[in-house]
Amino acid sequence: MRQAGRYMSEYRAIRETHTLLDICSQPELAAEVTLQPVNALGVDAAIIFADILLPLVPMGMDLEFAAGAGPILHNPLRDRAAIDALRDIDPEESLKPTLDALTLVRRELDGKVALIGFAGGPFTLASYAIEGGSSRDYRTTKTLMYREPETWDVLMDKVARMTAAYLRAQVRAGAQCVQLFDSWAGALSPDDYRRFVLPATTRIVQEVKPEGAPVIVFGTGTGGMLDVMAEAGSQVVGADWRVDVDRAWDMIGHDRAIQGVLFAPLDEVRPRVQSILNRADDRPGHIFNLGHGILPQTPVDTVRAVVEMVHEMSARDLPTGT
Repeated sequence: MRQAGRYMSEYRAIRETHTLLDICSQPELAAEVTLQPVNALGVDAAIIFADILLPLVPMGMDLEFAAGAGPILHNPLRDRAAIDALRDIDPEESLKPTLDALTLVRRELDGKVALIGFAGGPFTLASYAIEGGSSRDYRTTKTLMYREPETWDVLMDKVARMTAAYLRAQVRAGAQCVQLFDSWAGALSPDDYRRFVLPATTRIVQEVKPEGAPVIVFGTGTGGMLDVMAEAGSQVVGADWRVDVDRAWDMIGHDRAIQGVLFAPLDEVRPRVQSILNRADDRPGHIFNLGHGILPQTPVDTVRAVVEMVHEMSARDLPTGT
């Protein structure tokens, strides 16, 4: 997940004078925020500070982050004409601040930990663009998807083409791994995901692979279709807290890496960390991660404690340079 956030006093201090879009548009500031949790928590990777909706702006959408309301897209996509009007973009130009931030962070990390880039998954980006913001039931999105499948496919083609180019540019800018966040894909059945989303996801994964960076595909509420998501061919599949790591791994196949998760109060953290690591059974390719953003009320000491526990419990002799 994006590591920086309101649970950190350093981040809140910056947000007192800068909006989220301000931070994303200023590479030095985005780099600073990216490094805050790395320095405070001792995690094994940095995740660039950005937002999955940023690419929709140069494509022609009017994005606002409204206080207390979250992201709002003032010109939602409700018909074929609006989708046809979406512009193709060159990420090297229109998303340059994020790419510059990646380069700055990679230089600052100097090989100490890995750097992860990310983009929004096809269904999630499409849903935001069609609904005009967050949704409880994705009714407008599904209505277009079911009633106008050809129009939906046109949108998926545009989103996939843009996302693949964006992730390739991130790798060239310094990202050593990239993650595709299809946060809302759990709103679909496995059959609907396979028909309406998997082709776009597969295209993105396959077009990014030649850049040499591993690709993670992640969704929330997708425990019942991890095997379908794995068909996209990514090296890593993320599971959220609704499915046990060992069961998830059986679904995606042990030839893949898995991104396992934790969601627990502090007094239950240690046994749950141990349980997750036990279920991973010391297999190579287990990324211990959250399946959600860090809630603003979460004490930093709790997050740091989880990191320390994972390091302690999973410590073993590794070849030099691993």
